[in-house]
Amino acid sequence: MAIATETLATRTARNLANLSLAADPGTHLGAEDDLLARFGVSRPTLRQAAKLVERDRLISIRRGAQGGYYAERPDARDAIQSLARFMRMKGAHLGHVIQVTRPVSEEAAVAAARHRSATDVEALQAFIATIDARDTPRELIAAEVEMARLISGMSGNPVVELILEIGYSFGLDERGSDLYADPDRRARTRAMQRSLCQAIIDGDADIARLMMRRRSDQFDLWLHLGGIEEKKQA
Repeated sequence: MAIATETLATRTARNLANLSLAADPGTHLGAEDDLLARFGVSRPTLRQAAKLVERDRLISIRRGAQGGYYAERPDARDAIQSLARFMRMKGAHLGHVIQVTRPVSEEAAVAAARHRSATDVEALQAFIATIDARDTPRELIAAEVEMARLISGMSGNPVVELILEIGYSFGLDERGSDLYADPDRRARTRAMQRSLCQAIIDGDADIARLMMRRRSDQFDLWLHLGGIEEKKQA
């Protein structure tokens, strides 16, 4: 009997997920009684199914006068939290992450330069206008993440978005304050941000790739020097 209930709950979860995916995010899918009638299941079965779908961030359940089931969508940051915990358990550090994100970030920069829209150009220009004001390590970390999201979004590839989100949100959040403690490093990072964004704005894919590669090379160097300095101090 328990197996039949689980099978029915799983099937109901799939139907509820499909209902959400067929609607725009934020759409009201119905009150609980509406969905009970729609799926023809018991209240415990619907609630068990709803937990599965809510865990995947495909629905939200609200209480009160405007309550009911609403369509939602997961984003890369939801996946990052689970992936980051797994990688830390495996002993991953920023150097590992950059090794993987390096080729992906170059392709993202190329795609952004080739496929940028007028709206994308405006967003990058607005970002460039904020670069000089971001001088603290934490501000620079936020700027790096913002720029990565802009470029990955412009690439049109959701896998690129996920990988770059891992690279900047996981790595820089852990080592960013140390990585950007030196004022000269922060100044150089801001200059590299400006050059990369300008190449994408200009639609120069070759220069965009070169600028992204130089950034990766610089970060590799800084991480290596940082590791040596830490060993000397130990």
